[in-house]
This record gives sequence, structure tokens and C-alpha cells, in this order.
Amino acid sequence: MTETPASALSRIGWRGEIPASDSGTDHRRIARVVAQHRAGYELHDGEHAFTAQPAPRFLKPGIDPGDRPAVGDFVWISNAVPPTIEQVLPRRSTLSRSAAGERHLRQVIATNIDTVMVVCGLDGDFNPARIERYFVLIEGSGAKAVVVLTKADLAADAQAMTDQLKARMPAGTEIHAINAKTGFGVDALLAHLGPGSSTVLVGSSGAGKSTLTNTLLGEARQSTQAVRANDSRGRHTTTYRSLIMLPSGGCLIDTPGMREVKLTGDESFDGGQFDDIEELAGECRFGDCSHLAEPSCAVRAALDDGRLDPERWHSYLKLRDELAAAAESLEAQLRRKSESRVLTKALGKRLDEKYGRH
Repeated sequence: MTETPASALSRIGWRGEIPASDSGTDHRRIARVVAQHRAGYELHDGEHAFTAQPAPRFLKPGIDPGDRPAVGDFVWISNAVPPTIEQVLPRRSTLSRSAAGERHLRQVIATNIDTVMVVCGLDGDFNPARIERYFVLIEGSGAKAVVVLTKADLAADAQAMTDQLKARMPAGTEIHAINAKTGFGVDALLAHLGPGSSTVLVGSSGAGKSTLTNTLLGEARQSTQAVRANDSRGRHTTTYRSLIMLPSGGCLIDTPGMREVKLTGDESFDGGQFDDIEELAGECRFGDCSHLAEPSCAVRAALDDGRLDPERWHSYLKLRDELAAAAESLEAQLRRKSESRVLTKALGKRLDEKYGRH
């Protein structure tokens, strides 16, 4: 294997100069992770796709899952046969969520992305509160959030639904209503899918991510299935994350449908999605106002006169409380991990003093 030229790496989203290998050897090169399977990783160097195995250190039980190679990563690989992933290069952006379960372990969804397209169907899948949750998750990832409302042909009034969502989103949020099957409205997305760009699609099963991917590809490469009639939910036709090179020159990462969009505890409301509510809260007479029955509560007044949508208020409260709980759990988990390291180090020192270092 020879070193991959920068022109080839640019086809898979690489930007800038190729860094010099810090291993003291030229027997490795850069590739990008395009898929992860149980049996290993699939990589692409801009010219060829191939499989690779992670170095043993990535398989250690105690390693943070976020430190392992993920779809979208640029990695140094050995020129051995078969190649081995030796090092993950610094990420310019990382989209992650908290994995299912009680422990707040970070699950990386995609890395080195420029845009996150939140895909939601204009059928029974339409859920502004869920889209707000995605925006909180995306805030701080380093990527831009864009809303893609699919199945515009199934909506009685797609424009009214778009306007409803726009009223709940931060000012300037891009919202596009499309029909991925016919291609209606898809051209508006191409501004984010040009050469050198990387975009990830997120959303529920059946929202239309794979159909949109096929339309952008110009061929039916991703499997699709009909959704259930009673609730517009789909099956997991996409079972793993995969990066695909588009004819437009960009890279697109399709992901399995998410049943749960769980916050990690590192998120914030700095993206402006709830600026109006926080400004109202700042106008209350009491700084510790609970917005329940206190006099001169600006939030209650806005709810009473219709300036603040009750559903939006409840969505804010739910996300605020969940974020606080996740942050507290994450802090406790990190504290326990730190204490465990200190105890292990102290135990090792005592054993060395008693039995000597071997």
C-alpha cells in the first residue's frame, strides 16, 4: 500500500494538509471509517473501500466508548495485511447521545460532520418536541442543524405544519418540506452536500432517511419499508451507520432510526432554542420563581394570554430537568471513576512496598 494522495482524501471529506505520521515510520496511511460491524470496520481512502481491525488497545474493557473509532473518523492505519486502525485523528465535530440504560455512557453517532439533518415525516411521525430534543443534542457538537420534513405529499397542509415548527425553532433555522420519493424540494438540501462536506441524517425509523439517501444517490441502494398505518412508525431497515459518497461530491451518513434521544449531560440551551422562555423567566418578580403561583410571574402571564405555547413550555421543562439529572449522573460517574483510579494506584503502591516491584 502507498500513501493516499490529498486529492483522494478530499473525496471522502478530508480538509487541509495531510499530517506527518507521529509514529516515526512511513508504514501507515490515512483512511476514513465508513461503517462499523461486529466483525470489524469498513474504511475508505478515497479510492478503495476495504476492511480493517482496531488495534488491541481499542478493545480494552475500561476504555471510554467515545475514544474508539466511529463512523466519520479519519484514522491512521497500518500498511499491514489486513490493515489495523492504529490511531484516531482529532475530530472537528462529534455528534453523540447517551446510550440506553442507567449509566450515562456516551455513544458516538458520527464525527467530522458539518451538518446534521433532522428528518421527520409530515405524517404521524411529526413531533416538534422531539425535534427540539434533537436540537439540544446537536448544540455543542460543532455541526449545523437543519430540519428536513419528509412526506410532504401526505400532509393536509404542509406549509401550516412547517410554520408551526418554525415558531418553536431558533430564528434562522432551516426547515425544508420535501417529498423524497419524487424529489420535490430535495434540491434545497444540495447546498449542504457539496464537495468536501459531510452530513449525517438522524430521525425515527420510517421518517424517510433511507428514501432520501436513495434519491440523493440516484439509485435504490438503501433498503426501505412501508411504515405502520396506525402510528407511521417504521422498522429498522437501516441497521448500522454508514458513510456514502454522493454524486454531488459530499459525504452522507445514514443512521438507524432512534427510538430514544437521550441527553448526555454535556448539552446546553446555548443554541437559542428556548431564548424566549428564558427571557420571560428573567422578567419574573422573584429570581427563584417556580412559575407556579407566585405573583408577577412573567411566564404564567405569557401562558395565560397565549404568547407562550403550553406544549412548548412543557417541552422546555422536561428537557431542562432531564439535562440537569443527566449532568448530575455524569458528574457522579466521573467522580466514582476518578476515586477508583486513586484507590487502584494506592493499592498498587502498598503492594510494591510490601512485596517489591517486579
